[in-house]
Amino acid sequence: MKKNLLLLLLALAYLPAYTCTTFFINKDGQLVFGRNYDWITDAGMVCTNLKSISKTSMPTQQGSTISWVSKYGSITFNQYGKEFPTGGMNEKGLVVELMWLDETRYPSADERPAVGVLQWIQYQLDNCTTIDEIIATDKQLRIAATGATPLHYLIADTTGNAATIEFLDGKMVVHKGTDLPMPVLTNSIYAESVKTFNKTVASGTTSAYGNNSLERFEEACNMVKQFKATNNNKPATDYAFDILSNVSQGSFTKWSIVYDLTNKKILFKTERFKDIKTVSFSAFDFNCTATAKTWDINQKGLGDVSRKFENFTMVGNQRLVETAFRESKSQINIPEKIKESVWQYPHQTSCR
Repeated sequence: MKKNLLLLLLALAYLPAYTCTTFFINKDGQLVFGRNYDWITDAGMVCTNLKSISKTSMPTQQGSTISWVSKYGSITFNQYGKEFPTGGMNEKGLVVELMWLDETRYPSADERPAVGVLQWIQYQLDNCTTIDEIIATDKQLRIAATGATPLHYLIADTTGNAATIEFLDGKMVVHKGTDLPMPVLTNSIYAESVKTFNKTVASGTTSAYGNNSLERFEEACNMVKQFKATNNNKPATDYAFDILSNVSQGSFTKWSIVYDLTNKKILFKTERFKDIKTVSFSAFDFNCTATAKTWDINQKGLGDVSRKFENFTMVGNQRLVETAFRESKSQINIPEKIKESVWQYPHQTSCR
């Protein structure tokens, strides 16, 4: 049963509504990462994840599990249960976010342990501080190929560096430094997105792609370039929300998130609750002897809501998982035993 868990869980992502956008801004010491989460259900919670927690990855259909002890605390956005985030930032300012990519082909089975596409994110936030450390983990583990959701990732750290991570033809493909002319990612292969964008720039015309992903890529690139090239006095976090608004997909855009890497803060709003909420890392205790905290992402709030987080409970985790599955039922029906395994997974972790 557990071997099929992530396969069935992540199959939910196979929908045309999955059109996320991410970007990174590095200007005059302002390090800001923006992300729109476009999906069919808006159920979710913001979670604190503690350090010095012993974990073993959820079994997949392909490869052995891997065990580790989390080195860093993090704050993540979770839809299908705690420990399976769609993205987040750790206390060192490392950000990892996912996006759909049809062309993804994960590595074939080899001697490396295999993890699911969501737990891969939590593993990186638990163990890494820089983009280079994330890239280096490719030697230690891989994403299970069988049945996995096709994703690619945009990552960034407090050194001001960003990178795209894709899995094409069974290999990790990375763009960083001079190979990353624009720190933007949508739902097309990064190299092809840049190539098409450059042609548009060279021609001096606006896009006529008829391709939603490339159009969002172009819009985000142009706005990031404009912000960096001008004396715009607007705070980078505010400008990031402007970009997210311009690439929004209407009601499909469920969450808009801005990570302030410099100040270790996260700002977010949802399609239903459009007031911007803020959480600060300094407000939380990430030691494993503390209690993990959560915030239902769909509730009223304005400004700093850090102190309004509640203690994590398995009941709340169960409620979230069941809601997310129920609201995705039009696409796939998950057996009750699978749902139970998902929400009960935190029971398998412990303070070391």
